Amino acid sequence: MLNKLLFLILSVAFLAACGEPKKKDQTEKKGRVLEYTNTLSFLDENGNEISTLRFEKADDPAERNQGLMDVTSMPEDAGMVFYFDTEEPQSFWMMNTPLSLDIMYVSADSIIVSIYKSTTPFSDKSLPSGKPAKYVIETNAGYSISNDIKEGMKVRF
Repeated sequence: MLNKLLFLILSVAFLAACGEPKKKDQTEKKGRVLEYTNTLSFLDENGNEISTLRFEKADDPAERNQGLMDVTSMPEDAGMVFYFDTEEPQSFWMMNTPLSLDIMYVSADSIIVSIYKSTTPFSDKSLPSGKPAKYVIETNAGYSISNDIKEGMKVRF
């Protein structure tokens, strides 16, 4: 009798282990979908618009912590902008981020203070701003080069 009960328990456990993966895992594999409901402009030294970016805003701790993690693709003219309450040195990394990105740190007066180009996906290497920043802009890798965006340029939100 004990052998039959043990066999039954092991059989149920085996079948449960072979079941469908959790829905959460399926959603994570598909990646996140973002809504790009805001726009910003990059300005040259004369104040002329050289590029416009559609973006999703990350302005609370949960959104900033999630960032572009698990996002598998973005339109060419899209990205994410992180808003911080105070201007201070910032540092980002690429953990759980499958896309290579350009990361631009922007001061409270909307000046680009540093740019990391074509970051390495899934890297845990720290990418510090070097100077105080209130905003951080993430775009697809190559965006800053293809639009000739440089440190010292201004951003209009």
